[in-house]
Amino acid sequence: MIKIGITGQNGFIGTNLYNSLKFDEKVERISFKKDYFTNQKLLQTFVKKCDVIVHLAGLNRHNDPNTIYETNIDLVNRLIDACETTNTKPHIVFTSSTQEEKDNAYGRSKKESRWKLEEWAIRNKAKFSGLLIPNVFGPFGDPHYNSFIATFCHQLTHNEQPRIEIDGTIKLIYIEEVIEEIKRIIFAMQYKETNEAIVKFVPFKHSAVKKVSEVLVLLESFKANYFKEGIFPNLNNPFERNLFNSFVSYIDHKKFFPFHLKQNTDDRGSFVETVKMNSGGQVSFSTTKPGITRGNHFHTRKAERFAVIKGKARIELRRIGTDEILSFELNGENPSFVDMPIWYTHNITNIGNEDLYTIFWISEFFDANDPDTFFEEV
Repeated sequence: MIKIGITGQNGFIGTNLYNSLKFDEKVERISFKKDYFTNQKLLQTFVKKCDVIVHLAGLNRHNDPNTIYETNIDLVNRLIDACETTNTKPHIVFTSSTQEEKDNAYGRSKKESRWKLEEWAIRNKAKFSGLLIPNVFGPFGDPHYNSFIATFCHQLTHNEQPRIEIDGTIKLIYIEEVIEEIKRIIFAMQYKETNEAIVKFVPFKHSAVKKVSEVLVLLESFKANYFKEGIFPNLNNPFERNLFNSFVSYIDHKKFFPFHLKQNTDDRGSFVETVKMNSGGQVSFSTTKPGITRGNHFHTRKAERFAVIKGKARIELRRIGTDEILSFELNGENPSFVDMPIWYTHNITNIGNEDLYTIFWISEFFDANDPDTFFEEV
């Protein structure tokens, strides 16, 4: 077992990494709390428990640039001091930023923090990996803090109008790409035994280059089609799929679902369009006996829709890493659907007295063995 601790565990990258490691049988997660940095003994206890420390804690934005610089340098100094005081040598993985190239307080703090940790590793014959990461986007980022994409997604899903300050060209990387690369680096370094320091500098390659205005146009199209008609965009393009999954994560799901479908009724009966999409996927159909529950799994990549066309159902969702359960009741007499955001475990239960008829759509062929799918009860 590799014991991994994450400073900044509750931040954007930290939350995604912590949740992802939960499902790796080779890993034991060592919990970290923010106040460890203000309590020397707690911080020392933490570093002694860890084989690997991913140092993510830091300040990105503040009205006073000096506060950003001083805070980030102070956190690194405290981490180094805890390691040296306890004579522990965890593999420290430090996430820096392409902002290192710019002459601003944040960039300088990142570059100098990386240098300090490199010197610690050389001095103590330890392992250190310094990661240079471009602009990261993805679900659950903090608007007005983590990225302009988080800000735009929040504004559009909350009836606010985004504004472009500078229409620059941005190098982007999706959060899951970052997480997978961090894990690869951890496992590759873990099995290297040496009596000398191992210091690695790893620039991450961006996966997309977009103008700010291009991204906004895509997000506005998501809102126009998804909010009004429940139409899925083309999810075959990886960047647009990742952008759409990010967009959906900012919706107030309590208010948005269930989404009631339009019925066209005449003498022959009724006609209802359950899924409108600009990409492929798999459509399936199920009957469920009264009292039976289906599901209790979540996806990290795929989009999925449950549309109830007959009977009564309760659909439940819970975001991984949280305790809040979202519960929706649907009735086939008024056909409606609930979509499953990524990283939300979900299920559907027949709460009626007759068979429940449900149509399922998923953006890719469903395979329970796909590393995208994990099983966990709501």
